[in-house]
Amino acid sequence: MKSFHPTNKDAENKKWYVVDAEGKTLGRLATDVATVLRGKHKPTYTPSMDMGDFVVITSAGKIGVTGDKLAQKKYYRHSGYPGAIKETTLEKLITDKPEEALRKAVKGMLPSGPLGRAMFKKLKVYAEAEHPHIGQKPEPFPSLHKGAVA
Repeated sequence: MKSFHPTNKDAENKKWYVVDAEGKTLGRLATDVATVLRGKHKPTYTPSMDMGDFVVITSAGKIGVTGDKLAQKKYYRHSGYPGAIKETTLEKLITDKPEEALRKAVKGMLPSGPLGRAMFKKLKVYAEAEHPHIGQKPEPFPSLHKGAVA
């Protein structure tokens, strides 16, 4: 029996999934979304190719976290100038830009480089329950394991 190695033609069949983030835990949702974006939920998964599907996340402003992460978890950014480091707590990030907290969590779970950037472009995050991707006919998010987000 020959080994199967997918080609670009095999990677063209991309589905769209939609998940409601309301009441979900940030990290657990991010791991499931990163798995689908990479394509690891498919039997044709290949690490060197973008085999994943599109994911639309709605209600990002209502995401939850465990413990005291809202006050203790910090995000840093730096302009490149001396002494110009800025820090933001998760609570402030969710209040100001709720989509950004989910984007940062998922991006950290994807590979770095051109392949990871291509996978990250298939993630669409919205703070409210509405999204403009109705034309793509998104399906409910797949249940990946026990206690999954679906």
